[in-house]
Amino acid sequence: MVECLAGKKVLTKGNYAIANAAVIAGCDCYFGYPITPQSEIGEFMSGKMQELKKAYVSAESELAAINMALGACATGKKAMTSSSSCAVSLMQEALSYATSDELPIVLVSVMRCGPGLGNIFPSQGDYNQSTIGGGDGDYKVIVLSPSNVQEAVDLTYKAFYLAQKYRNPVILLADGLLGQMMEPVEFSEYPYPEIDNSSWALSGAKGRAARIIRSYSPTEDFQCEHIRHLFKKYRIIQENEVMFEELYTEDADIVVFSFGSLSRNVKATVKNLRAEGLKVGFFRPITLFPFPDKRISEIADRVDKFLTIEVNMGQMVRDIKLAVNGKIPVEFFGKPVGSWPSVEDIEVAIKGAMS
Repeated sequence: MVECLAGKKVLTKGNYAIANAAVIAGCDCYFGYPITPQSEIGEFMSGKMQELKKAYVSAESELAAINMALGACATGKKAMTSSSSCAVSLMQEALSYATSDELPIVLVSVMRCGPGLGNIFPSQGDYNQSTIGGGDGDYKVIVLSPSNVQEAVDLTYKAFYLAQKYRNPVILLADGLLGQMMEPVEFSEYPYPEIDNSSWALSGAKGRAARIIRSYSPTEDFQCEHIRHLFKKYRIIQENEVMFEELYTEDADIVVFSFGSLSRNVKATVKNLRAEGLKVGFFRPITLFPFPDKRISEIADRVDKFLTIEVNMGQMVRDIKLAVNGKIPVEFFGKPVGSWPSVEDIEVAIKGAMS
């Protein structure tokens, strides 16, 4: 049995760290199906949740797992599932339902390479899957992107809080490297207030009027009103929950963008180039939705160029270009899958973009 680590500092693997953080955050039920590179999350939860007399189910499929989470959330419970890439594809319909039903599912997505079944090679190819999604209709999912194991813990806490606060699914978007690496991590107590869900949870109608949570809409007017309500909520999220990391942008000629664990190599490279006297800035979105459009637009007013570095074919480029709105060029450097570009490779790419 892997010990729950609240109040301790330990050396632990990313997947175990995320699972521990979920338990500390008060996760009531976990439903999952094993797939590399996130299987250790389910392994941990299979023991710990039963030890705590909470719900754990090794489901028959990814579809079953997320729909179990959907049902549990409807009763007001904190429910989580985890999966990876091609298996998260199977969960897209349920995510669309959960956003319409306003159910606070937490989904941990630990990326591997695709398209299709792909392989277990590292990749950041699920940016679009998480931020745009493959479900039907107009909807948004909150997406948090950690760069190290400590941040994975902190953002797991945040994921449960934001899901409950806004009654909206949240994706913790990690990657295979982050899930498998070991780093020292300090586990705090859950730092957020508990959210009262008594006004909407299906907890039994004794002593009150019956409630209905449904995605089906009986009329056109009802559906229009419902979707406008959802997008009013998304605007509030955009105004209040944007998170990013920014370095050296005040005097930069070029600002380099990245997200997730790749950002560590990119930030190290930027610091090296700064030491050489080159005016290079660094920017990392931590929330992929809400995306830091406003801040990126402000930076674009005073620099010459943006460069985004990703291990995919340029998925975040689209959002950066939309934020820039044609003010300056936005270039891309990356590779489809595999080991992260080295500091040396990134340095060559930045210098090439500057010249």
